[in-house]
Amino acid sequence: MRRLFPVTDETAAQASGGKAESEGMRGVAGALVAHAPGGAGGHAEHDAHVDREWSLAELAAAYAYPEPPGSPRPWLRANMVSTLDGAAQHEGRSQPISSAADMRIFGTLRALADVIVVGAETVRQEGYRPARARAEFTEARQAAGQGPAPAIAVVTASLDLDFSLPLFTSPLVPTLVLTGSAAAPDRVAAAEKAGATVVVAGEGGGIDPARAVAALAALGHTRLLTEGGPRLLGQLVAAEVLDELCLTLSPMLTAGDAQRIAGGPTVAVPHRFELASLLEDAGFLFGRYRRS
Repeated sequence: MRRLFPVTDETAAQASGGKAESEGMRGVAGALVAHAPGGAGGHAEHDAHVDREWSLAELAAAYAYPEPPGSPRPWLRANMVSTLDGAAQHEGRSQPISSAADMRIFGTLRALADVIVVGAETVRQEGYRPARARAEFTEARQAAGQGPAPAIAVVTASLDLDFSLPLFTSPLVPTLVLTGSAAAPDRVAAAEKAGATVVVAGEGGGIDPARAVAALAALGHTRLLTEGGPRLLGQLVAAEVLDELCLTLSPMLTAGDAQRIAGGPTVAVPHRFELASLLEDAGFLFGRYRRS
C-alpha cells in the first residue's frame, strides 16, 4: 500500500526536480511516488517508491477521527466499496468486489468506532455478526474511553429481524435497534427480550437521521461509522448528517443492475466533499472525503 494524497513536501520536490509545487495543484505531480508514513516507532520510509503492507497502527493513524476543539461532537463516517462502473455489490454482497487491503481498512475503521450503524437489509444480506474485540486495538480503545468493541446499531422500521442470531444473543456490547415511534410493540418487546437496546429516533415508522445521530451521541457514541447499505446511506446524505466518506474504488467491472453506494431520492443540490487522503494497493484506491 502507498499514499497517493496528500503528499509530503519532500515527495513533491522529488517529483518536480527539486522545485516546490505551485499552489492549486500542489502535490499532484508527486502523487504516484508518494511514500507511506512512518511506522509505529516513528521512522519514515526513505524510499519514496516503496509499496508495502502498512501496520494496523499506521492505518489507525491515517484514519483517526478528527478531534474538534471543545466538547466532542458526533462525527459520522461511511465506509463503502464501489466498482469502476458504480456497483456497490455483486450478486447482493460486497465481498466479491473487495480485497485483502480493503478488509484491513474495514477492520481498522471498525476498531476506531464507538458504534457501527447499519440498515436491516444489509444485516440480513451480509449475515452480520457482533463486532469482535481485537487485541491490537485494546490499549488504544481503553485510552479513548471505549469498550472492547463497537456496538452494532441496526436501523429498522419493521424490526423484521431474527433475534436468535448471535448479533443479538451474544455481542460483547448490547446491539442497538434504531426505529420509529410507530414500531410494533410486540417486535420491540422481542428485541428487548433478546437483549437489544431499542432507541426511538423518529416519528412514525422510520428514523430521522439527525435525531438518530443525536440519540447515539447521548449514549456516549460520538465516533460513528456506517457501512450502509445504499438505502440507509442515501437517507444520511439527504439529511446532510454525513461528515465523511471512506470509499474503496475497486478496479473491477460488473455491469448488471447492482445498486450504487447510495440510493433514494435525488438531493436538490449535490453535496460537495473534499479529498482528504488517497491510498493505493494492487490497483484498489482508498479515498477519504470530508464534507466541504
